[in-house]
Amino acid sequence: MLASLLAAAPSFTAPTLDYHALAPELVLAATFTVVLLVDLFTEQHNKWLVSSLTGIGFLAAAVPLLTLAMDGSDRAMFGGAYVVDDFALVLKALFLVAGYLTVLISTNYIAEGDYWEGEYYTLLVGSVLGMVVMASARDLITMFVALELLSIPAYLLAGWRKRVLTGNEAGLKYYLMGVFASAVMLYGMSLVYGGTGSTLFASIGEAIDGSFGDTPVAALGMVFILVGFGFKVSAVPFHNWAPDTYEGAPTPITAFLSVASKAAGFVALMELIFVAFYGRDDIYGPLMFVLATATMTVGNLIALRQTNVVRLFAYSSIAQAGFILAPLAVAGQSATVGADAIQAVVIYLIIYTVMNLGAFAVIVAVARKTGSAELSTWGGLFQYAPGLTVAMTVFLFSLAGIPPLGGWFAKFQVFRTVVEADTGMGYALGVIVAVNSVIALFYYANVARQMWFEDAPDGDLTPIRIPASLTLVMGVAVVGVIVFGFAPGTVGHFGDAATDLLAIAGR
Repeated sequence: MLASLLAAAPSFTAPTLDYHALAPELVLAATFTVVLLVDLFTEQHNKWLVSSLTGIGFLAAAVPLLTLAMDGSDRAMFGGAYVVDDFALVLKALFLVAGYLTVLISTNYIAEGDYWEGEYYTLLVGSVLGMVVMASARDLITMFVALELLSIPAYLLAGWRKRVLTGNEAGLKYYLMGVFASAVMLYGMSLVYGGTGSTLFASIGEAIDGSFGDTPVAALGMVFILVGFGFKVSAVPFHNWAPDTYEGAPTPITAFLSVASKAAGFVALMELIFVAFYGRDDIYGPLMFVLATATMTVGNLIALRQTNVVRLFAYSSIAQAGFILAPLAVAGQSATVGADAIQAVVIYLIIYTVMNLGAFAVIVAVARKTGSAELSTWGGLFQYAPGLTVAMTVFLFSLAGIPPLGGWFAKFQVFRTVVEADTGMGYALGVIVAVNSVIALFYYANVARQMWFEDAPDGDLTPIRIPASLTLVMGVAVVGVIVFGFAPGTVGHFGDAATDLLAIAGR
């Protein structure tokens, strides 16, 4: 009986693995294991080894990205559920760079605080690994696994300040809101899978273009999935977790969440919209329009009233998410507009990552002296830390989109994409983007005014001792922002490469 059952069972063929394509993920997995073991068998005074190994691991994972880029061929595994193309390579590089810069920002902050260093860096590597997997996910299951892999360590990192009430609130609020968003998204995925019979984005796209796309179930499933990732990018009205989480989390983790975690959410949105849902722009287009408009407007208006620098940057991060969402509202108008939308989003993510991490490096450096994130403590910063003041001014005006700094090119790409869509929605978004850019300039300039023209609140003009790691992050970020502004082609090339997401999807 058993023999007959075994004979009737379908034969199992092991999937073919492309180890070159999987090399970045394998390096990160090895780094995770090594960091964990080194932490277990290392004395407390040698914990600097853990941060060093984490940074080396991120750099080592970037090496296969270069060899894959030079090879130039697109690679697919697991029946198309995992794809390594130019889009994936560009975003994986962004996540690894963000992870490495976060390690540099964290090194002294974590070592000098009452924190367990080993667990911190282990969780950081795990979260970046989830992001790297997300960049190649072309399947609902793979995407959800990647999302949880990047989110669960982030929940723990957000609550890392366990002895501080705001730290506990940060982790708990992020976790509870994240679980709720995951539940909504999973329900949407179940509806889409039930209607299409497949979890592959390519197959879902074919079904959405067909009769299933016209059903209410399809519309509801798409909305639920997109709303789930709206939480990840802190889009209004799913943004309530961000300000308290950013304020309560360790500042390096706040920087990490504001750029890398947000970028992972946008990667997922792009993969869903351009591969799985592209044929139903009548559903995701208005949804993205509403989210983009509400997010940039609410984020900017509330940021105007902030007196805490970290909370100000939390609402700034929300507003920046609105700018990044704008091109997705018009992405379905044509293949040309879709390619422009991908390019605009990727360029914005790259530039935003550089300038925001640089700004948070300055915030960490200033807090080493003031011990506070209140804006009033930034008075007179130019008198005793002119280098920090100049660097922060560069980042602030880049975030505001002032030429010739890199931020202007990011905002210009968004504005050009929505206007050249030549639709009422696009023109309306163009006006909204322009108005919100002016609003944002006001609170960014207010921080600069405090640094340049106000006096130090306590009269203490003692210079700030800046660790070498923070100096390196600020230097790289300043150079990046200036180069991206004066030579936008340096970042535009990555945006062009990422447009193959649309071409491979057959659009």
